[in-house]
Amino acid sequence: MMRAPRSMAIAVRRPTGEISVKREEVPPLSERFPIVKLPIVRGAVALFSSLVMGLKALNFSANEAMAEEEEKEELSSWALGGTMAVALGFGVLLFFVFPLYLTKLLTPLIGSSNIVFNLVDGIIRVAVFLLYIVSISRMKDIQRVFQYHGAEHKTIFAFEAGEDLAVANVARHSRLHPRCGTSFLLIVMLVSILVFSLIPKLWPFYLKAGSRVVLLPLIAGISYEFLKWSAKHDTSPLVRMIITPGLALQRLTTREPDESQMEVAIRSMEEALDVNGGYRDDRLVV
Repeated sequence: MMRAPRSMAIAVRRPTGEISVKREEVPPLSERFPIVKLPIVRGAVALFSSLVMGLKALNFSANEAMAEEEEKEELSSWALGGTMAVALGFGVLLFFVFPLYLTKLLTPLIGSSNIVFNLVDGIIRVAVFLLYIVSISRMKDIQRVFQYHGAEHKTIFAFEAGEDLAVANVARHSRLHPRCGTSFLLIVMLVSILVFSLIPKLWPFYLKAGSRVVLLPLIAGISYEFLKWSAKHDTSPLVRMIITPGLALQRLTTREPDESQMEVAIRSMEEALDVNGGYRDDRLVV
């Protein structure tokens, strides 16, 4: 899936070998709601809109992967919303509430320090996140998904370098991209440690757990602003050192793609640009 400033395109390799494409215009929400342009707010909105587009991409991909004789059925708006709610709920429970509960069990060992409590909570959260990534990266089907992820990154790099979108050009580039969603998620985990440290340790568990949900848009907004800032200053040695952990994590969430996978990524990029009216923005997102 590729996203241009005013469009998105999803390209899928069908069992027959042909590439099937779904493309559509995606006008920026800021055109209808100027408040979306505000820092922090735009990051929170970007998180939820990315979830919606990601689910649409998964639905389209699953349908196209079906055998030709099977009837394909698109998810309804209600089904899509329900799926997104379940996915978001699972993420909050696994990466925010579960680490908090484990930290609560460790309270006799942690002591009364609010700083230590939230630091332990953050360390457990990052550990759960890394364990989850390592676990799914061992699955054969997920490894293929990660190859397509790498193909997306290579294609983005070739586009930003102003090169022709040919497989030979795309293949030369790195599969590790500083604006990847994997890096964003790691930043979210780290920013959450700072934000949650402001919550008093003496609050009851249900208030602490609820605050994880309420503060998630704020954390996403802060993380988004940091990601944008680091992208603008990625030539700085200090910034490159800061973004190194995110790039290292991408070694798990990306794999080297083959030529057929790069062809799919290139097709998605070209379709997104075509719908976008040929406007060649230098900052596409994947």
